[in-house]
Parts: sequence; C-alpha cells; structure tokens
Amino acid sequence: MKTVLLIDEDRDLRATLRGWLAGDGWTVLEAEEGQVGFELIQKHRPEVVICDLLMPRCNGFKLCRLVHQQPELAQIKIIISSGRGYAVDRFNALEAGAAEYLVKPVQCVELAKLLERLLSPERPAETLPRNQPAASRPRSPTETIAVHPSIGSPNQPTQIKFWGVRGSIPTPGSATVVYGGNTSCVEVRADGEIIILDAGSGLRPLGLALVNEFENRPINATLLISHTHWDHIQGFPFFVPAYNPHNNLRICGFEGSSEGLQTTLSSQMESPYFPLSMRQMPGHISVEELQDLNFNIGKVRVNAAFANHPGICVGYRLFTSCGSVVYLPDNEPYSRLRGSPDSMAATSAESMTYARKQDEKMIEFIKGADVLIIDSQYDDDEYKGHVGWGHGCLDDVVTLALVAGVKQLFLFHHDPGHDDAQISRMVNWARNLVAMHGESLVVEAAREGLEVVLKPVTEQFQ
Repeated sequence: MKTVLLIDEDRDLRATLRGWLAGDGWTVLEAEEGQVGFELIQKHRPEVVICDLLMPRCNGFKLCRLVHQQPELAQIKIIISSGRGYAVDRFNALEAGAAEYLVKPVQCVELAKLLERLLSPERPAETLPRNQPAASRPRSPTETIAVHPSIGSPNQPTQIKFWGVRGSIPTPGSATVVYGGNTSCVEVRADGEIIILDAGSGLRPLGLALVNEFENRPINATLLISHTHWDHIQGFPFFVPAYNPHNNLRICGFEGSSEGLQTTLSSQMESPYFPLSMRQMPGHISVEELQDLNFNIGKVRVNAAFANHPGICVGYRLFTSCGSVVYLPDNEPYSRLRGSPDSMAATSAESMTYARKQDEKMIEFIKGADVLIIDSQYDDDEYKGHVGWGHGCLDDVVTLALVAGVKQLFLFHHDPGHDDAQISRMVNWARNLVAMHGESLVVEAAREGLEVVLKPVTEQFQ
C-alpha cells in the first residue's frame, strides 16, 4: 500500500487531504511541523510527502534539502504546498528538491492527477538542475551569548526610533530629506533591552549613535531580521558596535529559502564584496536560527508571523510593559493578490475564501497593537502594476489597521521612486480614509529620526 506523509499545522486541511487520500487507497501519516515530519520520513520512507512551505523549526525549503542530502531518501517525492503563488517561491522549492509546488487551496482532482504523474515511471516529475545544496556546506558554529540589559529599567517608557524607512534601495538626495532614504531599520528600547528590527542601511547611523551614547560602556543588543533581502541586511557590515570586543550582538531570524542566516550575513562580506569577513568582526556576535514563532528577549515577549512575501519573511510583535509594537515591513494582503487578474493563483470562490482566512490570521496577529509599522509601498493605482511583488497597497493597509483596532499606524517601506511630496500625499489620503470611516486611528509616515514613546500604563491615565 502506498504511503503519504502530510506535514501542515492546519488540522482541517490535513483532515480533508486524509479523507481524499485514504479513500484512494493511501496509508496517511501526519505531522504538524517539519522537524517531526523529517523524523517520520526517516522512519517510514513514504512514497510522497505533501509539506507546507511556511513552518517554524523546519520550513518546506529546508525539509527538501534535508531529504535530498541523504541518498537513501532521494526517491521520495516532495510536494510543497503554500497559500502564496509567487513564482520565485516555486522556483526555489524546485531548486531545493521539491517535485512540485501547489498553491492552496488544494483541489482533489488536481492532487490526484499530480500523484499519478509523480509516481509514473515513464513521466518523471519536473526538476531543476542544481548544484550541491547550500545547506550541505559546512557552517561555522556559533556560540549563543547571553545578552544582559544595558539600558533603563522595566518601569521606563518603551521608546521606538526610526533609522531607516525606505524599501528596495537607499535613496539619498534632495527629494527624500523629509522622510529619509535609508532602508529598513527600527530601534526599540523596552524593559531594559535594545531591540533592533532589521539591518538595512539605517543600521549604520544607529550604530554610530549607540557608540556616541555608550562611550566606553559595553553595548548589548538583539537584532531581529524579518528576511534576508538585501535592503534588510545591507547595513550589517557597517554596524560599528560589531567591531568592538566589549559589545554583544545577538542576531535572530528564520532560515531562508536557500541559505541559513549565518551564511547569508557572512556571504555579503566575502571578498570581493567587502574588505573584512564576518569572522574578523571583533564583537561578540551570535547568530541564532529561530525555531519557534514565540520567544522572549529578556522580559519582552515576541511573537512572529509569516508574511505574504517571496521567500521566508516574518513580522514581529513585541509585547512590552508599556504596550505592543508590530513590525511588518514586507507584506501583500492575500485577498488583494488573489482578487487581481494578474495573480498566479486561481480566483475561484474557494480560493478567495482561503485568502480571506489567511488575512484574518494577520488581523489577529496585529489586533489591538499600540503601534503598527507596516509595508505601505504603493497607492491603489501603483499596486495594479505591481501585483505579486510582495508589497502592500495603502488602501488595504488602512482597512487592515481599522479592522484590527490598532492605535497608531506608521506607513513604512516607502517606494524608492516616491519623493517627500508623494509620501505626504499618501499620508493625507490615509487620514481621509480613516475620517470617512468615522474612526480616530492616528496615521503617520515613518521618517528617519522620528521617535515614538509608549508610557507605562499607570502614566497613561494620569
């Protein structure tokens, strides 16, 4: 009897697939996450694995690489399933070793035809030529360093400061002096912790400011990486505190589509791209591949959620003693994407229902946040020409914030083609939308140097 392994945290989806497959004569195994799934693969050697792309601990890309690193497992067919229809995700899945890539919701007839094709010896599955998987190359071990508080006390306000607000590429010049031209970087100081959100080119001025502030005192900070597209990591080689042996920097993020976080960060510093390697940085730097979507940085509780953006990309929600901050720098609403005629995914009623459920998960993630920093790259007209690029539309962002009941909305990831006047027009339009709904949501455009303070709860009512 044929055996199939279903790896997906969605129990309802697994139940539906289990019913279809069992009725067709399959023995069905199940796992909620990739690491457990890989153990079942090693034990049971199923003919087929149907695996979700976005999972903590072991995402679909990594699972493919792990399986194909072991010759005895090489004949297993892996089908990656995802709610996202980005062409780059499909390409990366096939390159990692997947036999096929399915966009959810999965259709019974479509799945049956695919399984028949994959298991037919005369019609082999589609593959892409690939070299040795990047994950199989030896990586330098990293030491986990305990990060001790270096600022303030738990009773102090939560402070947020924008150091880089632009997307895609830095845009210095006279047209961007108001909102700034550096790429993504936000500093949060809360409950005795320095937490840095992304390492775009804004990380350089932040590093200089920290050195000036702390002088001879050690700097202890945690850097959370949303994803490793260049505009979110390009400032790391220029982060001056990383060159001081007295400082501790803990870098956290999720493994990408083809490389681990350590490899990605260090590769941009290899010759001939940079004069020093990451290994030559004197600071105490630990790189941690996050395994769970919920974790702590000192007394700050952190939740992560997968965003709708090519590759492995997450948003972070920081729960501080003075309120919560959501950072979602790259995200394209599922419903808008599925509803577009240019979308790769089907626009059936079932497909749109699935898309709405995915958006509802994001609404739940940001619900009631005191501060929402979110990708608002395009206006409504611009978005029509950028469907599937993985970025947000202003109108959708305002609606999302209103439905989720957030208190302050900061438009973020400004398009490199937008000058100060265009961004100001977008802010005014967003405020008009809020007024038309009769709401009191505070809307601002993130700009370099802007500081936001969340006071302790006891002070808010004085």
